[in-house]
Amino acid sequence: MIFIVEQLMLFISTALGYLSTLFSPHPRQCHDLTLIIHQTNAPPNQVYEAAQLYLPTIDLINPSTRTIQVSKTPRQETVKLAINSGEQIADTFEDINLNWLYVVQTFPSGQVTRRFELTFHKKHKDKVLTSYLRHVVTRAEAIKKEEKILKLRSVNSPSRVDLEHPATFETIAMEPDLKTKIVKDLDRFVRRREFYKKVGKAWKRGYLLYGPPGTGKSSLIAAMANHLKFDVYELELDGICSDSQLKRVLLSTKNRSILVIEDIDCTVRDMENRKSEQPTFTLSGLLNFMDGLWSSCGDERIIVFTTNHKDRLEPALLRPGRMDVHIHMSYCTPHAFKVLASNYLGIQDLNHHGLNGEIAGLLESTEVTPAEVCEQLLKRDDDVDDDDADAALAGLVNFLKLKKLEETNNIDKPETQEGSQC
Repeated sequence: MIFIVEQLMLFISTALGYLSTLFSPHPRQCHDLTLIIHQTNAPPNQVYEAAQLYLPTIDLINPSTRTIQVSKTPRQETVKLAINSGEQIADTFEDINLNWLYVVQTFPSGQVTRRFELTFHKKHKDKVLTSYLRHVVTRAEAIKKEEKILKLRSVNSPSRVDLEHPATFETIAMEPDLKTKIVKDLDRFVRRREFYKKVGKAWKRGYLLYGPPGTGKSSLIAAMANHLKFDVYELELDGICSDSQLKRVLLSTKNRSILVIEDIDCTVRDMENRKSEQPTFTLSGLLNFMDGLWSSCGDERIIVFTTNHKDRLEPALLRPGRMDVHIHMSYCTPHAFKVLASNYLGIQDLNHHGLNGEIAGLLESTEVTPAEVCEQLLKRDDDVDDDDADAALAGLVNFLKLKKLEETNNIDKPETQEGSQC
């Protein structure tokens, strides 16, 4: 009985909706065609979801508009508009006039249905079904990418937080040529879906970031995520007890993501030491997941390994297909310092500053990390104005001179065995 009532209500509602459009500012004519785009959940209707994102980008408010939805989240700078039930929106595409109508229906059982009705002249059917709807979906994908709130997740646990790291390729302290190389490699990777499919290769790419602590490896990962709009998964291999568990947690990651495995040299060494003590995953299990059959379970994924000691890694880990791109994160250079001076002190042209030459010379002859330089730029004496860039640079010069003196004094000291930092 309830089913019959709901069907009757649906028929009446549809009929009333049709009659209302006859007297609307955009009445349907006999030569018009209407596409019904329902909201579905399993699987979701991509066209419906695309319309939700696309329509607010065109003029929602027209002479016939009576109501409009308005919302704003703390992260948004401006209010966001959305179409309300019963409202219509006009759009134009390649000289084709189109009319969107949003309909929400609530039934006595509490069931709610939502749909868009897209009306246009029948003679444009082919172009609307191909070019226009493709335009709507493509534009929606771009909007989704722009508005995506990145997540930082732990593969070992359900914890998840917003990734709000501000690093970008414009703000990280790195040689310009290396930045360009990385950006081009990332962009080429994301647009080569068909190429990877054609050659029968899993759509993934591996990066190795190596260098001393404090050289910006974490900032580079954040810049990569912000550039691609990829979520970041962090995997702690210390908590993995078997190859099967490793496969299970890695398969839980989603497409369009960056998987980060930090200090891979320490993990592999600890794994070898623990073999006789307790069950653990194996190096072969990790390698098989990186480039075996399991690696094809998922698309558009980046794996980033970090290490302070590249020379400690097994050669089997370093080959292409596992770690495709090796990026040396070096000590701070004069070029990298110019970025830091702009970020921290607002100095856009360091070349004309009196201390530039001295700082550049000290950086070239002293091993100092970008993190150490940043810490010095943040330091202020109580009697020094926070906005005094000259005082900050003078303090940095003193720090670099002291650092260089310490290095000189250590030259004649006998070398000691480097302790493990793992």
